[in-house]
Amino acid sequence: MALLRIQNAPTAETSAIHLHPSDNVAIARVSLAVGQLVRVAGREFHAASPIPAGHKIALQEIAAGEHVIRYGCAIGRASAPIHSGSHVHTHNLAFEDLKISDEFPISEIPPPPRAAEIPTFLGYPRADGRAGTRNYIAVAAASNCAAHTVELIAANFPASSLPEGVDGVVAFPHSEGCGHTIGPDTRQLQRVISGVLDHPNVTGGVLLGLGCEMNRVQNYFPQDTWRSERLVGLTLQSSGGTRAAVDAGVREVQRMIEAAAATRRVAIPASKLVLGLNCGGSDSFSGISANPALGFCSDLLAAIGATAVLAETTEIFGAEQLLLRRARNRAVAEKLVNTVRAYKHYLSQFAGSSFDDNPTPGNKEGGLTNIVEKSLGAVAKGGTSPLMDVVDYAEGIESPGLVFMNTPGYDPVSLTGLAAGGANLIAFTTGRGSAIGFPTVPVLKIATNSDMFANMRDNMDINAGRIVDGDATVEEIGREIFARLLEVASGRTTCSEVLGHKEFVPWRIGPVL
Repeated sequence: MALLRIQNAPTAETSAIHLHPSDNVAIARVSLAVGQLVRVAGREFHAASPIPAGHKIALQEIAAGEHVIRYGCAIGRASAPIHSGSHVHTHNLAFEDLKISDEFPISEIPPPPRAAEIPTFLGYPRADGRAGTRNYIAVAAASNCAAHTVELIAANFPASSLPEGVDGVVAFPHSEGCGHTIGPDTRQLQRVISGVLDHPNVTGGVLLGLGCEMNRVQNYFPQDTWRSERLVGLTLQSSGGTRAAVDAGVREVQRMIEAAAATRRVAIPASKLVLGLNCGGSDSFSGISANPALGFCSDLLAAIGATAVLAETTEIFGAEQLLLRRARNRAVAEKLVNTVRAYKHYLSQFAGSSFDDNPTPGNKEGGLTNIVEKSLGAVAKGGTSPLMDVVDYAEGIESPGLVFMNTPGYDPVSLTGLAAGGANLIAFTTGRGSAIGFPTVPVLKIATNSDMFANMRDNMDINAGRIVDGDATVEEIGREIFARLLEVASGRTTCSEVLGHKEFVPWRIGPVL
């Protein structure tokens, strides 16, 4: 894909972007009026209808039932004849429920060669060998019954009252923890709560329950002491109610703050970074600018022995074959296929549900017609290095290189899984605009287009829309993201941190009793 340098007003040659030689559609770089001349891929034609920026325009006649090709891959079939110069979208492009790919690798794929030099960042070394990019105290609820109280505990510690080096005391309230069945749902919630408390960005934590819920505090401790080196357990019932539990929680946090304040940032190899990859509020430019740039950054991380974690199972459907070809061995490929199949079975339990219920209305307004098109752009965040492992939601991430985590596409739930798995940074690409963050993990926002970057300037950290404008290359923005991540890991705040975004939503998968 080559993008022309756009100096002034768009010309016939710069008004649309052709991504792959075999594509029979191009992407409008700017809004095209009826009759506007377009020259792309050696063809010249006039727009037959208004084409919004980011939407597809047909480069040739496409018969009903013929595949529409973008990124060199079929994204669906024409539901009616499409004429050259016509707008291609939901009115004439049908979703095709594809068979899940099983293109397993024939032989072992070695990990990428290590870079000669590994940069460093200023972080917090942890006793277990992990590294923190932040230094928080966490106060988590075991169930919704304790959610209000953990917020009251954290409210006693405004940022202005904390010593230097302590980033905050943050609450993790949620609506789960009781009314669950004993099984996968409860075990998954326990992985999430354990993961956000035993996290490299957290020095110590308090876990508070009501005392009689399904997700019991004692399940988090190997003995009856309810106390370990970094975690303390309390309940409202044993403490004597809300006020007494708040007092007890405040005393424990005050003790932890002293320990956190004694920890200092030191130079740490960037191979300790675990970057969660997410996209939300995507548009058609996501797969052209921000996602491939973030993919270039992911490859840079893999080359230094760090980890990049691709998520959102619903947003690799139809593109999973691109990841399967890169799986380091058959076992990893089978884990990925089984993950997609299990998610498809999960959806089948709800009548009428389909992978194509994602993209959202906003995604479609941004030019994405169906989930296959969205997925083909979304997987670009994972770069080109081998897929080293596949993990379940909120499961601990241990492998260097590219890893895939099973999460929904719903952003706050996906970010929660990545963070609980151990991601100490998150990079989030967005085309329509997103304001999400996470309580203890910095979230770097990368805009896919310059208009949205300017419109939501307080929320956006990096403008990858310069790629679409012709002012930067994918590699240039990828290196900019990499450099910024090192700065953020060393303490530079992201826009979502400045604004105080702290969204935390565990994935509820089972029935409510």
